[in-house]
Amino acid sequence: MLLFLGRRVPLSFAHRLTAVCPSSLPRPVLVSSVLLRLRALTRVTHRTVFVSAAGQNRGTMPERRPFVRLPTDVYPVNYGLCLKPDLIDFTFEGKLEALVEVTQATHQIVMNCADIDIITASFVPQGGEEINATGFNYQNEDEKVTLSFPSALQKGSGTLKIDFVGELNDKMKGFYRSKYTTSAGEIRYAAVTQFEATDARRAFPCWDEPAIKATFDIALIVPKDRVALSNMNVIDRKPYPDDENLVEVKFATTPIMSTYLVAFVIGEYDYVESQSSDGITVRVYTPVGKAEQGKFALEVATKTLPFYKDYFSVPYPLPKIDLIAIADFAAGAMENWGLVTYRETALLIDPKNSCSSSRQWVALVVGHELAHQWFGNLVTMEWWTHLWLNEGFASWIEYLCVDHCFPEYDIWTQFVSADYTRALELDALDSSHPIEVNVGHPSEVDEIFDAISYSKGASVIRMLHNYIGDEDFRKGMNAYLLKFQHKNASTEDLWDCLEQASGKPIAAVMGSWTKQMGFPIIVVDQEQQGDERILKISQKKFCASGPHNGEDCPNWMVPISICTSEDSKCTKLKVLLDRPETTITLSGVSPDQWVKINPGTVGFYRIQYSSSMLESLLPGVRDLSLQPVDRLGLQNDLFSLSRAGMISTVEVLKLMEAFVNEPNYTVWSDLSCNLGVLSSLLSHTDFHEEIQEFIRDLFTPIGLELGWDSKPGEGHLDALLRGLVLGKLGKAGHKPTLEEARRRFRDHVDGKQVLPADLRSPVYLTVLKHGDSATLDTMMKLHKQADMQEEKNRIERVLGAISAPDLIQKVLNFALSEEVRPQDTVSVIGGVAGSSKQGRKAAWKFVKDNWEELYNRYQGGFLISRLIKLSVDGFAIDKMAAEVKSFFESHPAPAAERTVQQCCENILLNAAWLKRDSDDIQQYLLQRKAPPV
Repeated sequence: MLLFLGRRVPLSFAHRLTAVCPSSLPRPVLVSSVLLRLRALTRVTHRTVFVSAAGQNRGTMPERRPFVRLPTDVYPVNYGLCLKPDLIDFTFEGKLEALVEVTQATHQIVMNCADIDIITASFVPQGGEEINATGFNYQNEDEKVTLSFPSALQKGSGTLKIDFVGELNDKMKGFYRSKYTTSAGEIRYAAVTQFEATDARRAFPCWDEPAIKATFDIALIVPKDRVALSNMNVIDRKPYPDDENLVEVKFATTPIMSTYLVAFVIGEYDYVESQSSDGITVRVYTPVGKAEQGKFALEVATKTLPFYKDYFSVPYPLPKIDLIAIADFAAGAMENWGLVTYRETALLIDPKNSCSSSRQWVALVVGHELAHQWFGNLVTMEWWTHLWLNEGFASWIEYLCVDHCFPEYDIWTQFVSADYTRALELDALDSSHPIEVNVGHPSEVDEIFDAISYSKGASVIRMLHNYIGDEDFRKGMNAYLLKFQHKNASTEDLWDCLEQASGKPIAAVMGSWTKQMGFPIIVVDQEQQGDERILKISQKKFCASGPHNGEDCPNWMVPISICTSEDSKCTKLKVLLDRPETTITLSGVSPDQWVKINPGTVGFYRIQYSSSMLESLLPGVRDLSLQPVDRLGLQNDLFSLSRAGMISTVEVLKLMEAFVNEPNYTVWSDLSCNLGVLSSLLSHTDFHEEIQEFIRDLFTPIGLELGWDSKPGEGHLDALLRGLVLGKLGKAGHKPTLEEARRRFRDHVDGKQVLPADLRSPVYLTVLKHGDSATLDTMMKLHKQADMQEEKNRIERVLGAISAPDLIQKVLNFALSEEVRPQDTVSVIGGVAGSSKQGRKAAWKFVKDNWEELYNRYQGGFLISRLIKLSVDGFAIDKMAAEVKSFFESHPAPAAERTVQQCCENILLNAAWLKRDSDDIQQYLLQRKAPPV
């Protein structure tokens, strides 16, 4: 699953059972009336609720809820599942006939079940008489049901039969409804699924744990004018006997797989189709009338499948793969085996109206989800503790895949800004967590879908790949996939395979990165002796509040590479730092050469150079002799050290001025991001305008060089850079940029000259930031008229730039209106909070005032964590940390406990930073303007 985690860049054949024949479903009572009747009952007879304490915010680590995994005395071999959704009443009927194995005699079967009402349940032993269940005990808190039987179910095979009803909810999880509008303007609903992590149990009673794999025979009863899709290909489609408007669609038996990867979609879609070079049928399903917008993703997918087949030396195991755009979708995408679901903005590209960053995003997301078809679906983590292995690996290899398909994207440099530095920021907090987290209760799983699992996971795998080398890495990956295909594995299993392939101590090295949180800062000093450079290197834990000085300081096994100015791209020496400090001798290094640690910015650590070493590296920034990724890494390290109070922020501002000749998009992107953090911090002072002037001065030369219009021979990165620079200048109030943005906006609105897609975000942002109620009204009108979700999102993300308090409130109210899709409300509110001091205050008040509705909307999933982070992370006053903590103590959000702690920590860090450095920053910014004496 790929989440919108707020990237820093702007942007897994056993037995087969014949499928349940849908026509054998009992003549249904109207499902909605059954649901109402069942819900009206007190259910004292059959429902026992075990309630554990709702998690409060309790300091450094959220308290773990008591949790027990499912018993192993009964397990499924095949699910025969038939579902009949009602797209009008938003309910569904289900019939399950599961072939199960009883491993020891028992009177009960315990399964996962949530928001489902069981009507009848029975067990038929192989060759025996049917035994009806006499009671269903629902443990709501643990999302389990216990089926009780009057006599013991004996060891051996049997069939468990369950008839049940459920609701097509509007929470974007389980089996849910997704709203869309037809070309005639009629509102309709599709029925779609999102099961990861623990929501298959909302669609059918099941053993909803990743290690309890089975095969699936799925049948859907749907309106005959709707498309019905599932993991496998359709093997039969025939009229439904009881209603001429319905059809019965049966799908082929799946391979053995986990419940969280099952999927079905019923709706109205068009598609484009192709075949990969290895013979797999690939389809991209789009909203009706928008098939053209699926062509880019289709091209990426047909290139990607053979790339992964070659990389892993394991073929894709299913006959087809469908990629489908879902209107209401909480995550970015979900890797359901053979039926990958996406947000529209993560799949659809309009050749005329999509910007370069959207193309890149679609390529990365397609690469991510298709990697999971092997790594996650074919071989699955044994338990959610190992989720990082799925997500970290896919978040790394998506870049490898995009680099193969689109080498012109310079995507690995972008990885450092998008993933690597984001992970370092989060992992420096005291409230971070190790990559591997012991997960118990389902409500804890959502907590680890974060930048540690994804971005730190990807970063340490990138470091591991570099340490091992590509050939041995691929050899180990192939051994792992072959050994564990159609099974489950743990982190250690992968380390074993990579260790055997490479002969290196992989488990020992990687254990220090996955089992303890944080990372080291590598402190480096040097001494010249003849033509030898003596380096003294030490490690200690890096903390966002400064270096760790306690006695129990953890150590890491750190792969360290070193290069010199002789060749900045060639590693002169590699060592494994497995102790607190060491001394290294480099021969053949003359006194005038610089030495750089971590070339390529691959090792997951910060570096603090001695002042003389740093001084010698600075010319490499100005004359561009340092690689772009290393210019970026140097600046980012210093920025982080300044926030931690280890150097003055003024030193970083001085370094930033050395980037005036910088040509690289990603370097500018990272600079821009850090200046944005600084600008937000200084909005709490009375010299905010001075930092705007600094930004204008820094970005003006590159802005003039690029101009507004693309030139012949320019490529993808030029387009990204132009959008970034113009947006930065416009927001900072650069007058010529503002005037030109206003002129082009007027022409765009009047239909004289449509804005190129790559210029829309910077222009919209600029005119709104310096606009009035008429500007906001025009933008709202553009939003309403937009036919493409990408354009709607583009507008939603910048609406918060408006300055007037009454208009800020109007934008916040708009966020919860029908005009904004539920998953996009978060980015509208976040846009307000991130734009100004006034916006931050207004957004936080709005979240508090509307908490019940917002919490209910997202049901405690990862979007609620995202909302909290975006709303409060920018505060820089100690008392705000106390206010935020207090609010969430009285309004618990269990899945966001860690996020709340991280936000409170960030607020306190911001306040300390401001207190410590604001006077020096002000003095420096004023002195820059003073005429020379």
